[in-house]
Amino acid sequence: MKQSRRHFLTTGAGAAVAIPSIGGLAQDSSEVDKASSIIRPPLGKPILLSCKLGMITKEDQGKKLNLTERLSMAGEAGFDGVDFDQAAGYTPTQARQAVKESGVFVHNAINHAHWSQRLTSAKESERKQSISNIEHCIRVSHAAGGNGVLIVIGRGDDGPAEVIEERARQGIKHLIPLAASLGQPILIENVWNKMFYEHDAPPEQSADGFVRFVDSFNSPWVGMYYDIGNHWKYGQPKEWIQSFGYRCVKLDVKGFSRAQNKFTDIGEGDLPWNEVREGLSDINFTGWATAEVGGGGVDRLRLVRKQMQRVFGL
Repeated sequence: MKQSRRHFLTTGAGAAVAIPSIGGLAQDSSEVDKASSIIRPPLGKPILLSCKLGMITKEDQGKKLNLTERLSMAGEAGFDGVDFDQAAGYTPTQARQAVKESGVFVHNAINHAHWSQRLTSAKESERKQSISNIEHCIRVSHAAGGNGVLIVIGRGDDGPAEVIEERARQGIKHLIPLAASLGQPILIENVWNKMFYEHDAPPEQSADGFVRFVDSFNSPWVGMYYDIGNHWKYGQPKEWIQSFGYRCVKLDVKGFSRAQNKFTDIGEGDLPWNEVREGLSDINFTGWATAEVGGGGVDRLRLVRKQMQRVFGL
């Protein structure tokens, strides 16, 4: 697998369209092709900041908000885009229309049913449904103009390691042709699912298991959506980032305290953000970083965005 990390981003970007300037975004940070209504992302940013759709309130002052209004709130808070982590609830057409109406780019899609309908499940029916769910996410991200789908591949207690890994591998192999045809890299998130790390072991573990699994596909369409906070409990983020290298396509961002054994707001806890920045610099990372913390309205989202800017030195 000799493709560069940047290749993950550029191959998925052919269909990608992104955010105009609205609300808190600077007028010169993005541009719109008026003739074609193509929305382009801010230019010249090494790291683009995003929040999960699920972080954005569904109600404001007693009024239920539609998808366009929720996306618009992210733009007003100054985010460069949104990660569509509620893709199961929308059709590709609805996602595309909301992006067009709000002017806010959706860069990625996620279906949270991956915990209940898993690629590693012993039940064939659940594995087939998981594949169908991910196919839907691929189509939603493509329709919205995004360039990737985040997946959790399953749980380690679904069976022996070699068995569940092969189940997940076969499921992902089935998905690669659709992902490639629509320019949507399949990005595996590192989570507390007892796969590719020792769940009950002490910290300072390596990312080698994740790297071997990604490399087993020998495909530019399979990479990592590295969650920085998730594995501070188990390993050094700088070392993990260096190990992932070009495989590290996108980032999830939250804080974690080893001392208190709990997740925190971004910048709180004891996660060494200076080492995170060094690791990202070492692999020449450019791309999307998405907050995954408690959300709310525009004021809360704006605070989260400022926290992200601070830890990344932006």
